[in-house]
Amino acid sequence: MISCLFRHTRAEPSIASLYGTIVAQARAPAFYLAYGVPDTVEGRLEMVMLHAVLFLLRVEGEPPAVRALGQGVFDQFCRDMDANVREMGVGDLAVPRRMRQIGEAFYGRQAAYRSALEQCDPVPLQAALTRNVYGHDAPPGCVERLAAYVRETVGRLAAHSTEELMRATVALPDPAAIPAVA
Repeated sequence: MISCLFRHTRAEPSIASLYGTIVAQARAPAFYLAYGVPDTVEGRLEMVMLHAVLFLLRVEGEPPAVRALGQGVFDQFCRDMDANVREMGVGDLAVPRRMRQIGEAFYGRQAAYRSALEQCDPVPLQAALTRNVYGHDAPPGCVERLAAYVRETVGRLAAHSTEELMRATVALPDPAAIPAVA
């Protein structure tokens, strides 16, 4: 009975690889140097959440195995955030409260980005990115560039087949390759 708690699934390497891809992409220096994303704990968390949300939006509506992969990526995100919160010195009694805040932030961003991406008008996406990533103070042209990057990422993720997702062969766009907005 207890052995089921420690059983490894075939998807675990894919989950770790996908989450690693998300984190590596979120840490790309271009976001902090060229896009003006604050190079802070909060700014980096926002970029991880953004990329995780984009991946999870991609797997919605897929067969159960792919959705389970998405759930695994979300679970890995939660474990990673828990470990990071503890590493930053948050006490054991405060960790659940901080994790609840991160979870609420994640779900709020997921709803905001989903709604904004369903619209052709660029303003809602730019507003959501400004509010969440930049905190109402985006450098000129940066939010427009980040919105273009987000749309490019959505397109790239949509182009991946179910098999590619299951094999964790996901390629995300180079943020430095997205042209700056004048």
